[in-house]
Amino acid sequence: MTIKENVKIIVGVQDDLQDSQIDRLIANVEARLLVWLKQNAGMTAIPEELMFIVEELVVNRYNKIGSEGMKSESIEGRSVSFTEDDFKPYQSILETYIPKTETAGKVMFF
Repeated sequence: MTIKENVKIIVGVQDDLQDSQIDRLIANVEARLLVWLKQNAGMTAIPEELMFIVEELVVNRYNKIGSEGMKSESIEGRSVSFTEDDFKPYQSILETYIPKTETAGKVMFF
């Protein structure tokens, strides 16, 4: 299944009316993740094993439509808080892709 098909199942969309919106969210999330991977890991493509992050973030962004910019929302006793950094829950996973640098020092004798 594609990311779009999975997102539609998760959010309960059964028609094609939101396809362009979901496609745009997928493109935006992939672009943001790729920028992070380029800056921090020197990667030029998103590994297949990280596509679940794209899927989960697209679902989160889809569910926030209409609430952009809000930090929290309370309706009839139900309260929802939004995180500002979408990648924070995945930080420990993403950091495993950052190349390790050798920190061992050199000893020189004169």
